[in-house]
Amino acid sequence: MLTTAQAEEAVDAGASFIVAPGVSAKVVTWCRDAGIPVFPGVATATDIQTALELGIDVVKFFPADVNGGLPAIKALSAPFGGVKFVPTGGVSATNLTAYLDEPSVLAVGGSWLVARSAIASQDWSGITAVVAAAVETASNGRTPSGGAHG
Repeated sequence: MLTTAQAEEAVDAGASFIVAPGVSAKVVTWCRDAGIPVFPGVATATDIQTALELGIDVVKFFPADVNGGLPAIKALSAPFGGVKFVPTGGVSATNLTAYLDEPSVLAVGGSWLVARSAIASQDWSGITAVVAAAVETASNGRTPSGGAHG
């Protein structure tokens, strides 16, 4: 969500949380006032610092691949140990487990889960299969505490 109007529209349509590509103090404040969890996008230490100042400690790392991917998340988690990351942008079925094995990664998102072509063709069973495979991969590659299976 880029604006508070978009966030409000999404919540009115049934959204239970908001994800944004960047840190907008207005969007974060609106969500917090409305009691809606919000995950603003970050790419730099300054972005993370801004999110922390707004009371946010779970952030979307976007676009992950372009901004250094997993090595960048590991580097950023050193000074920001209490922050959890949700990387998107370059996350795929092939690197899903590597991201989820990182303790500072809470979850991942990726457009591979719901391809535009599958939506256009209304391939709901195909989308369900891709998402189920990702959930299975995530479940098999990670313990409940967030570490990798040995």
